[in-house]
Amino acid sequence: MTIETPTQLPSPLLARAFAPWTLGPLPLRNRFIKSATNEGMAPGGVPTRALVEHHRAIAAGGVGMTTVAYCAVSADGRTFVDQVTLDEVSLPHLRALTDAVHREGAAICAQITHGGAFNFLPELSTGSPLSASGGFNAPGVLSGRLFKAAMGAEDLARVGDEFAAAARLAQRAGFDAVEIHMGHGYLLSQFLSPKYNRRRDAWGGDALRRTRFPVQVLSKVLDAVGDRMAVQAKLSSFEGFKGGGTVDDAVVACRAMADAGAHLLVLSAGMNVESPWTIFGSRMPKNVRGEGGGLVTRFANRWLELMQPDLEFSELYLMEAARSIRQRVAAPLAYLGGVTSVQGIETAMQGGFDAVVLGRALIHDAAFLDKIRRGMLQRSACDACNHCVSMMYTAAGTHCVMTAQPDVDLNRQPAARI
Repeated sequence: MTIETPTQLPSPLLARAFAPWTLGPLPLRNRFIKSATNEGMAPGGVPTRALVEHHRAIAAGGVGMTTVAYCAVSADGRTFVDQVTLDEVSLPHLRALTDAVHREGAAICAQITHGGAFNFLPELSTGSPLSASGGFNAPGVLSGRLFKAAMGAEDLARVGDEFAAAARLAQRAGFDAVEIHMGHGYLLSQFLSPKYNRRRDAWGGDALRRTRFPVQVLSKVLDAVGDRMAVQAKLSSFEGFKGGGTVDDAVVACRAMADAGAHLLVLSAGMNVESPWTIFGSRMPKNVRGEGGGLVTRFANRWLELMQPDLEFSELYLMEAARSIRQRVAAPLAYLGGVTSVQGIETAMQGGFDAVVLGRALIHDAAFLDKIRRGMLQRSACDACNHCVSMMYTAAGTHCVMTAQPDVDLNRQPAARI
């Protein structure tokens, strides 16, 4: 079903957020985008009926576009075994997903990425995980892969082509857009990060030179699908740890992506290993990698408990950094980071952002936006406990522990009957 916008909303800013707009070549019914949040709904890499229902419900709740998290561009590009790989095997299951979202009147985006050195796979086709630079692998402390290898010229060309091929397959699967993940510690952010990228060749150096490979990937994807799909990039506006990327670095990266033709830049923050709390703006729960588990899991849980700061959630926790980028970058920008109320939406619109990206508020209540549109709600009841993050590792997949009663069986059934 298509949700109609009422003739009058309480403020012009809210009306602008709910009004139709165009993202690159893609018309959308409003400016709200569901962020990519790992769903845990592809056991063995097969998208399930739970994944379909998760995004269908969010589409029915009024979002303009929903984003399927972490669609790997290759088998080696996964971070875990139970993630979608954009290949022929996943195609019919992804088509079932996109068809369900389209029936609710929303668009759907595939987040395409490669984990690089951040992976927990039992085996790789290479001896060591690939990254911007070789040497000690900080994420590998958690996976047992203590060393990483610098990508050579052939690796760079091959992985760039894998991104383009993944985008083409996403189009065949019915996706309307792709989001290239360049943040949070995955491969492309490893090139952007001064901590990870220590190269002294053409692919490293100052902030602009560190953008070269991510820009090449973006250009290949745009060449592959850019006149038929919206192509956006997600970046960390700052990395949140000593020696990591800063807002100034992000400004350089955003300008480079805009010059290359990105249709939208989504501003996030943080890194998966060094500063995951920066991504969420609040403390991570205990046992974020799931209850029990082996030594690596227990070590990861304990490390998170000891290292994270005493951080209290506040709405729009990334707004200061985002405003700094907005003032210095003339390109379509989406605000992401703790939007939980009508006031938060209005602040993002007033700040000149082109779209509002939401995650936990929609996991808590898929109908959050429709309730706001109807004047039934002013603020989400989500308390940013982040237990939805650890639910990714359960049999039911990602869900709100306060509001959901997930059907575990749906997460065992392939999305398509083949």
